[in-house]
Amino acid sequence: MGKLTMPNGKAGMDFALLNDEPVTEQESDLLGAGRAARKLARLVHDSRTSTPFTLAVDAGWGMGKSSLMKLVEAELRHGYRDVETVWYNAWTSTGADALEGLIKSVLARFDRRLLRRVLIGLDEQAVLVRAVQTVLTVVAAPFGAAGIVDRFWRDLSVDAKARNDMREALRDLAGQWAQSAPHEPSRLLVVFVDDLDRCSEETVLAVCEAVKVYLDVPGLAFVIGCDRSALGPSGLLRDLGPTGSAFMEKIFQTSYRIPVTGDEHIEAYVRRCAERSGVRQLLADDTLVRLIAERSDRNPRRIKRLINGFGLECSLNPVWERFDPVAVIRTLLLQHLYADFYRTLLAGDRSHGNAALEFLDYRVARKVLSRPSVTPDGEAWQTTANHLTEHGLAAPALDDREEWGAVLARLEEYLPTGFPALERDQNFVTLVEELMGMPDATDLVERLRRGVGPVATVESGEESPRPYAGIFVLWVDDHPENNAECATYLELLGAQVAVAENARQAERILDGPTRVDLLISDVARGMDGDAGFTALRRWRDGGRYDGPAIFYAGRITPNREVRSRELGAEITMSSGELYQRVDAVLRSGRRTPLPARPNTRA
Repeated sequence: MGKLTMPNGKAGMDFALLNDEPVTEQESDLLGAGRAARKLARLVHDSRTSTPFTLAVDAGWGMGKSSLMKLVEAELRHGYRDVETVWYNAWTSTGADALEGLIKSVLARFDRRLLRRVLIGLDEQAVLVRAVQTVLTVVAAPFGAAGIVDRFWRDLSVDAKARNDMREALRDLAGQWAQSAPHEPSRLLVVFVDDLDRCSEETVLAVCEAVKVYLDVPGLAFVIGCDRSALGPSGLLRDLGPTGSAFMEKIFQTSYRIPVTGDEHIEAYVRRCAERSGVRQLLADDTLVRLIAERSDRNPRRIKRLINGFGLECSLNPVWERFDPVAVIRTLLLQHLYADFYRTLLAGDRSHGNAALEFLDYRVARKVLSRPSVTPDGEAWQTTANHLTEHGLAAPALDDREEWGAVLARLEEYLPTGFPALERDQNFVTLVEELMGMPDATDLVERLRRGVGPVATVESGEESPRPYAGIFVLWVDDHPENNAECATYLELLGAQVAVAENARQAERILDGPTRVDLLISDVARGMDGDAGFTALRRWRDGGRYDGPAIFYAGRITPNREVRSRELGAEITMSSGELYQRVDAVLRSGRRTPLPARPNTRA
């Protein structure tokens, strides 16, 4: 546990992180999924005479699929003597390994003596040429079920004919197992397959092949957790042809779509999560509870992450000591739900410092300029004119309505690329309005910007990889302290990084004896919003530098993207993307070649 630093002088309290593991017991069921689990368990059990069948537990990311399936499994194991269960996480396998892994998981659940008996019976059926060897090995071997399963798989997967025979062998095995219960008419094996929608196309198809081709036998039922939309024609399997799509349609006989949790239950869930983590005192206001529930789209996983982030911020970030908890929550909602905008907000831009205020002004300007038939009020028109001027554009005449649409299009070329889409997202608009309407909101943004910098790490090992050894990077930025950690990361990988705060210093380096392999530059310096573009154009035209260049900027606009392409450069505002692009351009062959790609992460 950690001690919370409470805002507004409140006493501290212990804080503990919430885990992201699925619920396995009724006592941990904070969302009340137990009732649905009991009904689903009874449905699966009572349908055992209809096996084989497959039930999909359908929901989006983080909506409780795994938890519901775990509760169903617990109900079946504890409530029904004639049911056995197998849990298989498809995400742990890749490609063809998933086919083998799922079939072996099912085989391992059968009785060892039954496995031996079926393998011996294969000789009598002359399924395999090597059956005599198999029988001798199985009869004499002292190994357990795992060894027998491996033998079963090796002997029944050697060629196409053997694989065709496998289904019959599995049918025989499942049939004998189902009828072998001493006090029950028949047994049921329920196989739970989780995280299928997180797998590659190859893995998904392998799992489905195992379910439909080999394990589609009486006595077996499958419960598969997945987002059905992610497996549809417009999702992960969009490249499947008509035959493949038809095959996928046959996999699921029915689906249970987890409903979105209602207001009362989801708010109770937020409160219980807050109590478990130790931040309930900070969420005493019901407004905050509703804010977390609504802005997280009632997604349990997002709620846990928000509460974890809330506790960590209050524990570790002194920025929050003088700000209200509501500000913490709203900021974290921006960070988690609108990550690109949050990066723009923190990165800032010396000509447009606060992206949240800029967005709100843009929203007013868009409303005015997109409706030329409506005469705006004086305040809205003044905000529009000021917003255009700040971006180097002249406001149109009030009576020249035909030009308004063109002016709006030009304005959007100089705004962050996501602004038009965000303006149509009412949840985002409300969140930004609420945040910037709070006291000291501008001060909060500035403090966050000063307190946040890019973080880069290199994977541990006996010797750090140095794939950029011999690479010379020139980094031009009038605030080099903002890039210190990024530059250190490149140096850890072997690059030599020279820093210049302006074009004059950069030219001395470019004219020096060491060839520059890569140029990284800001865009705006001081009040010159185009300084980086102007300098690179001059160096290109004058023959000073013709190598790869990356602009690392506080914002990306359509105009900046166009100008970067015209200069043969790339542009990014994300440190993680910066490292990827650095690696890509250095491997492109335009400059010093690099060795094999290292195992690094940013």
